[in-house]
Amino acid sequence: MDLRIFTEPQQGASYDTLLAVAKAAEDLGFDAFYRSDHYLRMEPGDGLPGPTDAWITLAGLARETRRIRLGTLMTAGTFRLPGVLAVQVAQVDQMSGGRVELGLGAGWFEEEHRAYGIPFPKEKFGRLEEQLEIVTGLWATEIGQTFSFDGTYYQLTDSPALPKPAQAKVPILVGGHGARRTPRLAARYADEFNIPFASLEDSERQFGRVGEAARAAGREPGDLVYSNALVVCVGKNDAEVARRASAIGREVAELKANGLAGSPAEVVDKIGRYAAIGSSRIYLQVLDLEDLEHLELISSRIQPQLG
Repeated sequence: MDLRIFTEPQQGASYDTLLAVAKAAEDLGFDAFYRSDHYLRMEPGDGLPGPTDAWITLAGLARETRRIRLGTLMTAGTFRLPGVLAVQVAQVDQMSGGRVELGLGAGWFEEEHRAYGIPFPKEKFGRLEEQLEIVTGLWATEIGQTFSFDGTYYQLTDSPALPKPAQAKVPILVGGHGARRTPRLAARYADEFNIPFASLEDSERQFGRVGEAARAAGREPGDLVYSNALVVCVGKNDAEVARRASAIGREVAELKANGLAGSPAEVVDKIGRYAAIGSSRIYLQVLDLEDLEHLELISSRIQPQLG
C-alpha cells in the first residue's frame, strides 16, 4: 500500500508552506505529494494568503525535491487548453527528472470560475474526453512527426507535439463516482483510477465498474492502479485525535466514519479494509498543513505496518 500526501491549498496556504509539507513528505518516506487544482476556498474564511496555481507550484517543487512523485487530484479541464497543458506538464516532468503524474478531471466548482473570469462550459465531460485524447496523443507522437485533431471542442493542426516529457509514459489518473462514462474514460486513458472520499462499499462497486470497462476496452482490470483519497486525522491518544479534528473544523465521529481517523491501530485496520477491496494507494488528505508532527506520526506508526 502506497501512502501519498494530498493537500488542499485553496483553503489557505503559501508556496513556502507547500514546500515545507512536500519536503517533509519526501524525508518521511511518503510516495508522492499531490495537490488540488482550485482557485477559491470552499468553506467560510479569508483563504489567506490566496490561491496558488497547481502547475506553477509543482514546477517549483520539481526543482526543490529529489525523489517524491508530484501530481494533481485533479487538474481542472476547464482551466487550461489541452495543448498548453501538454506543454506545461511535459516541462514540469523534465524539471523533476521524470516524477510527474497527471490527474485530469472535468472541473466542477462554478463559483471559482466566476470569481476569476474562467469560462464554465455546460458540456464538460465531452471536453475532458477530447483533452485526454489530445494530451496523450501529443506526447505519443514521434519526434519529427506532427499531430492534428479535429474534435467538437478542440482543433489542432500540424502541431510539432513538443516538448516531450522526461518519462516515456506520464501516468494518467482519471477518477470520480460516475457509473458509466467515468469508468469508460478510465479504461481508455488511465493508468490509475481514483475515487475520492468514498466508503468501502462505494469504492468496491466503482472499482468493479472500472474493471468491467477495462475488459470491454481490451485491457485487463489489473492493468490499472486503484486508489482512494481520504481525509486523515491520526493521534497517539483520543485527546490528540480530538485536537487535530478541532483544528480542521471536523468532528471525530464523522472523520472516523468518512475518513481515516483515530489511533494508528484504527487507521491501519481501516486501510487494510480498503486494501482488501483492491485499493493499493491511499491519498491522505492533510488539511492542517502547519502540523508536520501529524506526518511524522503517520510515517513512524502507520507506514511500517503496511508492508
